[in-house]
Amino acid sequence: MTGGFDRVLVANRGEIAVRVMRACRELDIDTVAVYSEADRDAGHVAYADEAYRVGPARAADSYLDGDAIIDAAKRSSADAIHPGYGFLAENADFAAQVEETAGITWVGPPSDAMEQLGEKTHARRVMQAAGVPIVPGTTDPVTDPEEVAAFGDEHGYPLAIKAEGGGGGRGMKVVHDPEEIEAKLESAQREGEAYFDNDSVYVERFLEHPRHVEVQILADQDGEVRHLGERDCSLQRRHQKVIEEGPSPALSEELREQIGAAARRGVEATEYTNAGTVEFLVAEDLDRDEPLGPETDFYFLEVNTRIQVEHPVTEAITGIDIVKWQLRVAQGEAIAFEQSEVDIDGHAIEFRINAENAADDFAPATGGTLDTYDPPGGIGVRVDDALTQGDALVTDYDSMIAKLIVSGETRVETLARSKRALAEFDIDGVVTILPFHRLMVTDDRFVAGTHTTRYLDEEVDTERIQDAQNRWGTESSESDDGDESTRREFTVEVDGKRFEVELEAHDAPSLDVPDGQGTQPRPERASSETDQTANAPGGQTVTAEMQGTILEVNVEEGDEVAAGDVLCVLEAMKMENDVVADSSGTVTDVRVSADESVDMGDVLFVIE
Repeated sequence: MTGGFDRVLVANRGEIAVRVMRACRELDIDTVAVYSEADRDAGHVAYADEAYRVGPARAADSYLDGDAIIDAAKRSSADAIHPGYGFLAENADFAAQVEETAGITWVGPPSDAMEQLGEKTHARRVMQAAGVPIVPGTTDPVTDPEEVAAFGDEHGYPLAIKAEGGGGGRGMKVVHDPEEIEAKLESAQREGEAYFDNDSVYVERFLEHPRHVEVQILADQDGEVRHLGERDCSLQRRHQKVIEEGPSPALSEELREQIGAAARRGVEATEYTNAGTVEFLVAEDLDRDEPLGPETDFYFLEVNTRIQVEHPVTEAITGIDIVKWQLRVAQGEAIAFEQSEVDIDGHAIEFRINAENAADDFAPATGGTLDTYDPPGGIGVRVDDALTQGDALVTDYDSMIAKLIVSGETRVETLARSKRALAEFDIDGVVTILPFHRLMVTDDRFVAGTHTTRYLDEEVDTERIQDAQNRWGTESSESDDGDESTRREFTVEVDGKRFEVELEAHDAPSLDVPDGQGTQPRPERASSETDQTANAPGGQTVTAEMQGTILEVNVEEGDEVAAGDVLCVLEAMKMENDVVADSSGTVTDVRVSADESVDMGDVLFVIE
């Protein structure tokens, strides 16, 4: 397609959906939102020109329902679909489905390139053939524990079992000794199937103290590839990025050039177009007193065939709007700048403002309302979000509230500006990791730029995080089920298409609807915990600590369990959580089964 787009459907939610829609508006393109039942009042829905409901809260039945997404695109007369990140963004089958739909363009890499580079074992072979260093690992999927054990015998431990379609630590399990192999293999396969509809996994050597460096690339349909510099994403907890920055504070110019050239070389060896990110692990020298030199080992990790959460870092230091270029490349435009014209100017840091309690092992918030939401401003400060003051937290998906991106002429200035901006960011009613970020911008290792991917998980004193939470943190507000206020904002859906009638009054009396017609406020309902506990037999009840989906149940009625035994695995906020017995006893009641959704407080088991 060489003509411009008239209307783009954004197959995502939250801040990334709004980010893409803003780029569309600047290009004079109308936007279409899709939403689940849980996101009926979401910010991206309000921002779009049109919005279509695509299913219930469960992502598998809404944001991951490719048929529903394409149907919404057809009904809205959209001529392109932008997937954002997550959900269907790296699903090659969905990309192919869009490509095969007449009149609709996929804003992303071709599906065959996504298949080649998105599948980790394929990508390793491609990069190896292009002369890009790779971590020792399998080039074919593994299915049997014996295969994993054989790899461990040859290359040693620890090793990592990774889902082929995975990313961001999801579907990745670290094995420290042979006894863990079977359970970790099954868990990685299960997460791969749950999140990426692909249970294939591979094995590679796990580097214990690396840096995580990624290179932003952009490729057009004429085969021209540009890299836009690197980002350092080494500050992670449980393989999930928390703070990203660019350029990396650890690399010398010579090493930076080597890594950028390797990324560009690897992408040029494929038929890849549009935006993407080539990720590397860089061997860190913990005793160094200067940047890592050109002799430093670095290894290809994976290719993310989509826009990244942290793409604003690159936009801040290059002045290049990556989302606009995604749209332009998808329309057939050629990249308008040479590699030599890509200038890295200054420094930028992105802070993920997640609804999590860093002092409680980054546990996600289970609810709350943004009673106060006042983001910072000023020179060098950018906030990407989709929420506003008064919004209730939606806990069905990821925990991100916003992204704070701070830039300056130097890293020192950027850190000082970040300290100021984080102090100005005022959020009440929802617990967030703002206190953790305020701690990190004064942390000696982070300020020195010598942290690794293991720093948060293994070295940071948890008491310091607790002190920061006590000093700067807020708690989640409890919703008031007995609220007598009446909303007078009416949402009308005709054949699934959304129309808004903006009449709204908070804390107002209910509407007087004659003859019992219309909708009255729903009566107060007892919590799930109250309902179920009242009818539970005697014994200890084990309840869900958060809303989520049961992935597997490990016990049956009559089983004897000891304290610490895993009763079931609960998936919440895209993380697997073991639900364990607090004390020993006999399981007398099993209330849940695999694939069942549960709410916080629901009784899962009774143990006598």
